[in-house]
Amino acid sequence: MNAASKPQVVDISHILEFLYCETPQAWVQWAMENPEILLVDHANCEHAAAQTAMTMMKRYRAGIPGVAKNEKKAADAAQNLMYHYVEHNDLLHMLSRLAREELRHFEQVIAIMKKRAIRYPRLPASRYAGELRGCVRKNEPDRLLDTLLCGAVIEARSCERFAALLPVLDDDLSAFYGSLLKSESRHFMDYLKLARKLGSDEEVEQRLEVLLLKEQELICSGDPEFRFHSGIPLTS
Repeated sequence: MNAASKPQVVDISHILEFLYCETPQAWVQWAMENPEILLVDHANCEHAAAQTAMTMMKRYRAGIPGVAKNEKKAADAAQNLMYHYVEHNDLLHMLSRLAREELRHFEQVIAIMKKRAIRYPRLPASRYAGELRGCVRKNEPDRLLDTLLCGAVIEARSCERFAALLPVLDDDLSAFYGSLLKSESRHFMDYLKLARKLGSDEEVEQRLEVLLLKEQELICSGDPEFRFHSGIPLTS
């Protein structure tokens, strides 16, 4: 790798301290055996991340939903709760910026796929995001808090996976993945910062433990098919 293409060193020690486990080497080897699926599912993940941010913008653009219109006092209380703990403009601005960046990353991945003559077939998602979001509570503002924390966990894992792949990828792909570390780390911090504004320190830590334990289980257990966020290969 020449000096011009060498990725900038990014410190992700805060992410390694945050997550409950590192990516197993069995997954890294699996990724090397499935280079085309790695890129296809990476593109899917970037698109899904942008879509998630835009869905949240739609859901929370006017405050916390889910309260019956005739329950005006309860609605006002829920609305005030959000504006008190989370600067509403900050939330929407962060989500808008994140959606744009994730779509830009999506464009970059599909450009790499085109350059390498890799088709873009339909690919079922892994169980990772769906099962992690299954831990999200249903009522507001708990739902918003858990969704923000879930976003932080997913972004942290994505950043950690990019770093785990750097030593084994070809020069061009290593340079690209290295360039994503800074933005993925910032996305992680943005989600976590907003969550800490919404919930108390105690509640945030309690909910993080639930999500991170589930995330560790998903990363370290067996999966039948390789994906960017899959666990290790399922053995018979």
